[in-house]
Amino acid sequence: MDSTNETNKYRWYVLRAVTQQEDKIKKHIESEIKSLGLEEFVPRVLVPVEKVFTIRNGKKVMKEKNFYSGYVFVEAYFERKENGEYTEVGKKVKGTLRQTPGVLGFLGGEENPEPLRQQEVMRLLGKADELMENEEEAVGTFMVGESVKVTDGPFASFVGVIKEINNEGKKLKIEVNIFDQPTSLELSYYQVSSEL
Repeated sequence: MDSTNETNKYRWYVLRAVTQQEDKIKKHIESEIKSLGLEEFVPRVLVPVEKVFTIRNGKKVMKEKNFYSGYVFVEAYFERKENGEYTEVGKKVKGTLRQTPGVLGFLGGEENPEPLRQQEVMRLLGKADELMENEEEAVGTFMVGESVKVTDGPFASFVGVIKEINNEGKKLKIEVNIFDQPTSLELSYYQVSSEL
């Protein structure tokens, strides 16, 4: 095997998984791979999640949501012989991943799982990094002139119109009517809802 292939032997594969079991499957794979001493062949297991913020009972609540529901991404090396057949270790790695409870199979086929193309890997890893960096995502996007309902603070339940948007500070200037007088309020994205 030449050195170029040796350094790039790891490929990313997609496992189809039972929805809402992705994190449990990830932990099980990591545990099983470690107990079998196969960490060298499966260095990373990834379940990209995004953080979604909502207002519940007047408080900002963060919840993680799977970005690719029903899928677990695995960086793995299925060792093969010169003739292309899997070695015993290659079969063991592939079998361990496939037989994990909750795994429905490899995307692309069971006999010869299709690795993701490099372009797809870059997009996947870039999106995962982006999701981790952007801890506070806006619940929704807002537009000047849009009517919104205040969901938090002393003016909760008032309906107003967006006059200004500050994306950097994640603030909105809205105008509400208090005793038939237009009043300007500056609120966080998380203190308003576009659902009236």
